[in-house]
Amino acid sequence: MNFLTENLSSGLHENILKIQNEELMIAAGIGNEEMKDTKQKIRGDKIYWLDKSHENIHEQRFLQMAEDFIAYLNMTCYTGINAYEFHYAVYEEGSFYKRHKDQFINDNGRKYSLINYLNDDWVEEDGGQLLIYQDEHIQKISPRSQTAVFFKSDETEHEVAKTSRQRMSITGWLKQV
Repeated sequence: MNFLTENLSSGLHENILKIQNEELMIAAGIGNEEMKDTKQKIRGDKIYWLDKSHENIHEQRFLQMAEDFIAYLNMTCYTGINAYEFHYAVYEEGSFYKRHKDQFINDNGRKYSLINYLNDDWVEEDGGQLLIYQDEHIQKISPRSQTAVFFKSDETEHEVAKTSRQRMSITGWLKQV
């Protein structure tokens, strides 16, 4: 599904490059504040959290779209979503994220995961596909610009295949807190 317009995707892509150049990205860990493990070996991406206080127009537009989407879900599906969190994620060449679910062991607030890809001209040989596990079936999704993926955080096992070029996205969770 295309969640982002071409213009917004391009603006977010430019912003993530700026954040990288300013060396603001941090190595991602696993777990939450109570159970964080930054020395883990199951993921290799770097992240930067989006925040409404940032002065970036593209981030502001993205977060407004996320809020509008949450309002739509609450109105039509009665999801009860009342919070969210999103970060930029960059996987350098050779990085991956092993099979997992997006729900913490000690916190079940994450209800839905939403991933938006920011990669132009992605081809199969670039790797970095999102692998979604559904019973015996594995769905492969290439991280092409403007592609969005939406799934239940506590039910859907998934992983990021090893990438052979830099892979960028905005990843986040729609929550009940």
